Amino acid sequence: MTEEIRPRLLIIGAGPAGGMAATVAASLGADVTLIEDSIIGGAAHLLDCIPSKTMVASSVRRASVRDSAKLGFVVDEGHMDLGRLAERIDTISSNLSQNATAILEDQGVTIIHGRGSFTGPHSAVAEMSDGSIEIEFDQALISTGSAPRVPEWVVPDGERILTTRDAYDFETVPEHMVVIGSGVTGVEFVNIFSSMGSKVSLLVSRQQVLPHRDPEVAAAIEADFLERGVSLLKGARAVGIDVEEGAVIVRAEDGRSVRGSHALLAIGSVPLSDKLGLEDAGVSSDHGYISVDEYQRTSQPHIYAAGDVTGQMPLSSVASMQGRKIAHHLMGLQVRPLDYAKVAQAVFTEPEIASVGLEEADIAAAGRRIRTTKVPFASNSRSVIHGNTHGFVKVFSDPATHEILGGTIVGHRASELIGILALAVQGRLRVEALVETLMVHPSLSESITEAAE
Repeated sequence: MTEEIRPRLLIIGAGPAGGMAATVAASLGADVTLIEDSIIGGAAHLLDCIPSKTMVASSVRRASVRDSAKLGFVVDEGHMDLGRLAERIDTISSNLSQNATAILEDQGVTIIHGRGSFTGPHSAVAEMSDGSIEIEFDQALISTGSAPRVPEWVVPDGERILTTRDAYDFETVPEHMVVIGSGVTGVEFVNIFSSMGSKVSLLVSRQQVLPHRDPEVAAAIEADFLERGVSLLKGARAVGIDVEEGAVIVRAEDGRSVRGSHALLAIGSVPLSDKLGLEDAGVSSDHGYISVDEYQRTSQPHIYAAGDVTGQMPLSSVASMQGRKIAHHLMGLQVRPLDYAKVAQAVFTEPEIASVGLEEADIAAAGRRIRTTKVPFASNSRSVIHGNTHGFVKVFSDPATHEILGGTIVGHRASELIGILALAVQGRLRVEALVETLMVHPSLSESITEAAE
């Protein structure tokens, strides 16, 4: 009887990619060792994504209380208990990390709390507080994630000048938050702090927020911000921050400046790869991002990389799916490469923004014919009943084949509604499949079938 061979898999980084790869590979019979120097579940996930979405939930709830009079329910506007909010964020992140740890342990994954780095193509070391462990492996996965980017012209102090990881533990609501960066993270924090009652100024380095999104989407969010009293400084690229007693002054390249109580840096992230010993392992990288092929293999075919450290779509959902596919691939199973054009994504503002498939501008730029249909939520019965009529649904399809190519939703609960269009895009459904689907009435999802008409 032939003895079963258990491949030795080393994973450095226990975020969504590493955690998923570990559990799946272990369930398939691999001997998995996982090294993590921060929090099981991933620092970028549990110290960035989850806290910000928890704050979104609280700020949206406060905004709904404030606007409840239009529904006939008159209450005091209330105030934010930031101490309770901070406790809730800590509890949620802690519980998620504990659950992730329990799943890994149940699968028999060996977890080492320390810093992992390569010493050769098939060897690594885990540095811990009480010593080190040398590890030999057959295959490996790098999933170390990313950290907030800090430009050279500023030094965050965690009090007045903040990174996104400093933004969750205020004793009082900031008087005037100056947000630097108008990408997804920046606009989400504008939504959070304006809903909490802060005065907010947003420095927009280009001429629209969310510069890589549909201009119609950007216009909808900008209109909501202006309605909230947010100050938008367009074409203002920040180049410096001065701190005075009780205040900050953010300076822009064109000479403009804005004074506030706090400044928040929301200008992207950088990969955590500089201390991994990539050269010793023979793994290539470009400006810190690890290069991979369609199966997430690095320049060393037995070493994979996934998640933010690769510079691909920085989404927890993408990292998790990459981890799943890597586990299948390294165990010799047939794998279909991830199609990034079919990834659903969302911006957690209010109204929310969600999209899947090809963007309207990308389809047109490729010279492909496109049929665009659009329905505003102002015509949706459920939206009117709940007083959330901002936004719209847009569906993009091929006029010849009727195949659904993509879609964009701006509106309440868009992040949930986009799942319908994501299934349609993934399954290459025709618009008729949506049009002939009987949705609940009244419901927000009716606008999707109407938009496909």
